[in-house]
Amino acid sequence: MTGKSRGERRIGLLNGFAAYGMWGLVPLFWPLLKPAGAVEILAHRMAWSLVFVAVALVVVRRWAWAGELIRQPRRLALVAVAAGVITVNWGVYIWSVNTGHVVEASLGYFINPLVTIAMGVLLLKERLRPVQWAAVAIGFAAVVVLTVGYGQPPWISLVLAFSFATYGLVKKKVNLGGVESLAVETAIQFLPAVAYLVWLTAQGESTFTSEGPGHVALLAAAGVVTALPLVCFGAAAIRVPLSTLGLLQYLTPVFQFLLGVLYFHEAMPAERWAGFALVWLALSLLTADAWRSARRSRVAELNVERVEKPASAAVDA
Repeated sequence: MTGKSRGERRIGLLNGFAAYGMWGLVPLFWPLLKPAGAVEILAHRMAWSLVFVAVALVVVRRWAWAGELIRQPRRLALVAVAAGVITVNWGVYIWSVNTGHVVEASLGYFINPLVTIAMGVLLLKERLRPVQWAAVAIGFAAVVVLTVGYGQPPWISLVLAFSFATYGLVKKKVNLGGVESLAVETAIQFLPAVAYLVWLTAQGESTFTSEGPGHVALLAAAGVVTALPLVCFGAAAIRVPLSTLGLLQYLTPVFQFLLGVLYFHEAMPAERWAGFALVWLALSLLTADAWRSARRSRVAELNVERVEKPASAAVDA
């Protein structure tokens, strides 16, 4: 590996750690926006995200994709679906953090890979390896254990997991860069968000102008908090292997879980520990199987290269 490629990989890893680290630590940010309610915070997040992303795109002068997208109504419709789904995800996440459900929110992102696999089977007719089936079954057992423990399904976790998995599925179909996609999604969200904020102000219930300049700055910073990790993720995605990104993604729910238990002091009764242990077991199986599969693919590629090189040398001779 050349010095340049090692340097690129290092930059990619640093950006990956930054992206997933920021997503993992974001539960520390949303409580700072109180007394604003979850819906008001969500509206500000949508509005200010568009402002931040638009500035970023102006700086890098990356607008060519917009003309192509406008001429493709099917892709535009899919982006609109993505915008709707991520709105639900953002809203539930903000509400869960600010009402003391950080641990349950972290569970949603732990089980997200399992939900993504299940959706691949049900919607895309993908075939699973035995280990993947075992992981999905263990994940289902974990949800059952947690349902018994809670006395009801862990709906926060399930909404976050299914909404984010659906978002990922739609984004895969759209095939648009992270920053570009966020620009279109927040453009779709912008008018409803601003309309809600205007209505809230007319009702005298907005906190934007009543809590001082510090509160205004924090609400505006919601756009930076949303967009900056995506920029770092985009920088990581083009520099490090997908298998490495797959491992880094677990940083987010791990940080969230640790914050919920150690910082917010949320309760962890025995049945919750049991449910989480089953989820972690399922993810361990999934990760080990993914690494094994990636290694086999690399070995197969190397074997093909070894066969092709002598053949190529013979032709040259």
